[in-house]
Order: sequence, then structure tokens, then C-alpha cells
Amino acid sequence: MKQEIDPKDTNRKEAFEHWMNSPMPMVTFMRTFDVTRLHKLSKKRGMKFNMLLCWCIAQTASKMEEFYLLPENGKLYKYDRLAINMIVNNRKGGLSFCDIANTDDLEEFNANYMHLTSTISETCQDILDSEAVIVGTSAVLETELDCIVNQYSGIYTNPFLAWGRYRKKWFHYYLPISFQFHHVQMDGAQAGKFLANLQRFMDTI
Repeated sequence: MKQEIDPKDTNRKEAFEHWMNSPMPMVTFMRTFDVTRLHKLSKKRGMKFNMLLCWCIAQTASKMEEFYLLPENGKLYKYDRLAINMIVNNRKGGLSFCDIANTDDLEEFNANYMHLTSTISETCQDILDSEAVIVGTSAVLETELDCIVNQYSGIYTNPFLAWGRYRKKWFHYYLPISFQFHHVQMDGAQAGKFLANLQRFMDTI
């Protein structure tokens, strides 16, 4: 569920006043992650690497209160649950979108991921959750990328992560990931904490 809240009642009061009307309120961080453990788990359990990465992102984001606050159309909203958005190539040659609810159960998340992505690929119909705060993702697997910058217009205010193909170096696998967020939602300190927590979560999965 989402509900409008007064920014003055949150710790984002000053950020809301400073950045809500900024013509370019989005900030992008980029970090290269060691995804060796995810790669091994993907091979060992026959699970898609991108699914595992999305689950790690959802799990890490769900533990930080900043992710449940989102500015939209000049207002601030609070959510009580989180989902992660996937972009899927559909059978017509276009793109379709689905929101997958966060869950602590990896097997459940994997089942939902496989079902929803295959469904929208075939039907070409988006499956979206308007009552959950959405963490956007985009995997550009056709090439290796150092960084991806999404729209800075403030039209799409939800946090967004994007990446290309992972890279192998000796016996490790590395993946640069871009993280874009609205400055009203969080500051650099919180964004940095999220990225550090994401690496720790992937190291212990």
C-alpha cells in the first residue's frame, strides 16, 4: 500500500525542499562488484544469474527505510512493500515489463521470476504493481558496460540499477553496476551504504 505523507514529518524534509523541483534531481553512482559467488550459485543450482542478482538487490533494498519513500508529482509517498522491475524481450520484438514482489524465500522469488518473465514475454502484456515501491533494473547483456545513465528528467523517480555482461578475471567474475536514485529519496551516504550492503549480501548468499 502507498500513502501520501508530509515531508516535514520525515528526515527527508530538507532534501524535499532542495531537490523536489530540481530540473535534474537524479544522481548516479557506479561500482564494480565481485559476483563470483553469484556465478557459482547460478551454475550449481541451475538458476539464472540475473534472477539471483535481482533477488540480492531486492533483499538489500528492502532493509533500508529510504527505499520505501518515493517522490512523485511534487508529493512524497510512503510504501509498505517493495518489488523489483524486470524488462523482458517479448515475442513481438519489443519490450515488456513486470514487477516481482520481494520475498525472503529465494525459491519463491525464483518461481515468481520464471513465471512472470515467461508470461509477459509470450503475452506482451505488462504486469505491474502500483501499490509497491519499485526498484527498476535493466540488463544489457549484449555487451560489457562500464556505466549506464538513465533519464535525468525526474519523470521516473524510482531507484534504478543497470548492468551489462559480467567479466572474468583469473578465477573471479566482476560486474559494473550503475545505481540511479532521486536526491529526495536519499543522499550519497545512504546510496553508498546500499551498494556496500549489496556486495556483502552477495558475498554471503
